[in-house]
Amino acid sequence: MSRKTHSRTTARVGPRSTKGPLAAGKVRQQPGGAVCRRCGAVFAARTWRRDHKVSLEFYDRARWVVCDACKEIRGGEGFGRVLLRGGFVAANEEAIRRRIQNVAGRAAFTQPQRRVSSISATPDGLEVVTTSQKLAHRIARELTKAFRGRATYRWADRDGSLLATWWAGDGSPARRRAGAAR
Repeated sequence: MSRKTHSRTTARVGPRSTKGPLAAGKVRQQPGGAVCRRCGAVFAARTWRRDHKVSLEFYDRARWVVCDACKEIRGGEGFGRVLLRGGFVAANEEAIRRRIQNVAGRAAFTQPQRRVSSISATPDGLEVVTTSQKLAHRIARELTKAFRGRATYRWADRDGSLLATWWAGDGSPARRRAGAAR
């Protein structure tokens, strides 16, 4: 009777030291805590936050810096882009902009490093640039939920950035739902 044995690889050196996306590697450690002088976000326990209460002593010993998200916004760069295409975008631009701002506002409350850098009109729709790929993904997903349409996602291997494309045709969401029921 033969006995089966399980073999494990011994060539493994260890787990990757940073399991987050490459974009997350840009966050610099701030020993002793820091406060962003532009947006007021607080860096403590390895994350930037706005929803944590801090003491006056923390503010006394904290370094006053400009956070990475404020630097990205000032430089016009970002790790996420959402391209909005289709006739529905032009016809409902105000409602779409409000939805994007609501999603970004919710994200920025607990994660101040996730912000919209810019929303600009293009000849065939809108382009939204965000400071994180996660926020770009969330915006495309929320637009799909709210207005229907279709979203595609492409992550770049080089820096982990995301290009999301959301497309909605000429019809309204109500017409599409009625047409889908037929």
